[in-house]
Amino acid sequence: MVKIRLKRFGAQKRPCYRVVVQDSRKPRDGVCIEEIGTYQPIATADAQISIDLDRANYWISKGAQPTDIVSKLMNKQSVSQAK
Repeated sequence: MVKIRLKRFGAQKRPCYRVVVQDSRKPRDGVCIEEIGTYQPIATADAQISIDLDRANYWISKGAQPTDIVSKLMNKQSVSQAK
């Protein structure tokens, strides 16, 4: 199954994450199909989330399932763009 999930990178104790489309059987930091955004939890509130929602919706329409955290991040970004 294809999932939309987080892939960790960054220094030790300073995490950054890429939002990726990846086969669920692959390891977390393994090869991905497509990178569609980033999440930086340590950054300021307006620069934390950057996800291409068009690509995310495309992959969801093709059957990809976002993880719980990615779903929350996508909702948070869509609400902030609506303001």
